[in-house]
Amino acid sequence: METWLNPTTLEGHLVRLIPMEISHESDLLTAASDGNLWELWYTSVPSPDTVGDYIANALMEQQEKRSLPFVILDKTSGKVVGTTRFLRADAPHRRVEIGSTWYAKSVQRTGVNTECKYLLLKHAFETLKTVAVEFRTHFHNHPSRNAILRLGAKQEGIIRNHRIDHNGNLRDTVLFSILNSEWPTVKTSLEFKMSRKY
Repeated sequence: METWLNPTTLEGHLVRLIPMEISHESDLLTAASDGNLWELWYTSVPSPDTVGDYIANALMEQQEKRSLPFVILDKTSGKVVGTTRFLRADAPHRRVEIGSTWYAKSVQRTGVNTECKYLLLKHAFETLKTVAVEFRTHFHNHPSRNAILRLGAKQEGIIRNHRIDHNGNLRDTVLFSILNSEWPTVKTSLEFKMSRKY
């Protein structure tokens, strides 16, 4: 299990998920600037001042085998349009979270998120053989909560006063999951949704 979470490339019709590298800094900043995503108070999207630390932290977690960060390439334009990652990896118990996900405003609501989540879930359940995949989001991030539910995840509960953000605000975190026993049905649903986008 020591090398359970290895860098890999995941490819679909719309996107290619490739391992994050330091060299992606300017591309990620360009993507985050599409909509000034860092201005959304309930998200953790890097700004011009924080993008370097954001990538360094992601790569440090990868070295510690706790995380596997990706950048998301739009296959039509060839541009980086966001990032996502496996995190809170627990190899002995075969659990992982999909999170730290954000997309340039221009690709939101285009099918990119559905395909990214499909690729990550497929890898998690069929290659990593996870028993459960978690999703967590801010209580006030209703677009994210709705998107997670549309994937087929079920809400586990709300962790109240879970974290304190950089402004000192207390964050309630909503926890969702998909179990390995649920994956065949979730997979069928996602493949049906994606077939209508192509």
